[in-house]
Amino acid sequence: MKRVVVGLSGGVDSSVSAYLLQQEGYEVIGLFMRNWHDESVTLSNDCPWIDDSNDALLVAEHLGIPFQVLDLSKEYKERIVDYMFAEYEAGRTPNPDVLCNREIKFDVFLKAALDLGADYVATGHYCRKTTTEDGVHHLLAGLDPNKDQSYFLCQLSQEQLSKALFPIGNLQKAEVRAIAKEIGLVTADKKDSQGLCFVGKISLPEFLQQKLQVKHGNIVEINEDEDQFKAYASIPVDLNHVVELSKEFIYSPGMGTEVEKHIGAHYYTIGQRKGLHIGGRPNPSFVIGIDTETNTVYSGQKDEHPGLNKWALKIETSEMHWVNPLYEMNIGDERTFSIRIRYRQPLQKGILTRLESGFYILFDQKQRGIAPGQFAALYLNEELVGSGIISH
Repeated sequence: MKRVVVGLSGGVDSSVSAYLLQQEGYEVIGLFMRNWHDESVTLSNDCPWIDDSNDALLVAEHLGIPFQVLDLSKEYKERIVDYMFAEYEAGRTPNPDVLCNREIKFDVFLKAALDLGADYVATGHYCRKTTTEDGVHHLLAGLDPNKDQSYFLCQLSQEQLSKALFPIGNLQKAEVRAIAKEIGLVTADKKDSQGLCFVGKISLPEFLQQKLQVKHGNIVEINEDEDQFKAYASIPVDLNHVVELSKEFIYSPGMGTEVEKHIGAHYYTIGQRKGLHIGGRPNPSFVIGIDTETNTVYSGQKDEHPGLNKWALKIETSEMHWVNPLYEMNIGDERTFSIRIRYRQPLQKGILTRLESGFYILFDQKQRGIAPGQFAALYLNEELVGSGIISH
């Protein structure tokens, strides 16, 4: 009998995953990951890791499976929290959930599971895995279009996928809740967790203020008829000009008008609208640039502002990752993909090309809020074949 360790989070998805594996005849063990000890930055009762741990225990008891709590807070701090701080400090936008899957669930947690004699680990992600005769593991989108979570797994390797099971990837969320109700699980009606992977709902500015000091600075509004935007608009939109089309806009405080103060450029992200507190402008304001060196945040009015919308992006060669190695590219290659540059974004058509200076994506339509530090995930039909960290 094959042994599976399920990451029981105390939510309905992982609970039903454990049940389904049991029904399939696996020997199932439930493991709860405790990744966080600091309650001071979580929003009122919204980091109930104790509640979640208790719910996970109740589910394990209900299903009659062994249950353990695994404290991974040291690894989580080193690999996820420190990375978040460093990225924000550099004026980039990290994606801790993608890293959490690569570094915690399918690395530290996976190793702990293998130490327990597991053949596989399973999670409650809405995605699917198939394995073809050539031994290649394929990561597919979940069948529920509103819940597909394949994006969060875009950094997994073949080795990690070989040990992974995703029991609910073929189901709709409503079906998962119905199964939980039918078998009497306490998590059947539990709300989906929000916020940071395993930490809960956090107040990001307060969280970042633990380590990144408040540094007052200016928000400078850049007009949309700035010369560099006109120059950008005159570049032909084709692969021959993809390097130019991917370049970052360069701002300096003298280019615009000071419209507000801020508490630290490192607390903001490209495309952000909420929390700017800019009043008295005719239209809504958005963050179009962040400079942590001069501690300046640049804003623009309206989400079609030319500083917020680009045709192309760059991924450094070293930051490109192939989930399916069959799609690796040589210099000069180009291939059309469906692309997502943030979770829940509808898929966008674009061409990926590999040049000597890195990988570049030219989109069919301008993309709003391309944020350095985020992941661009590449899909062919239902399969997520690779991803890369956006450089600019």
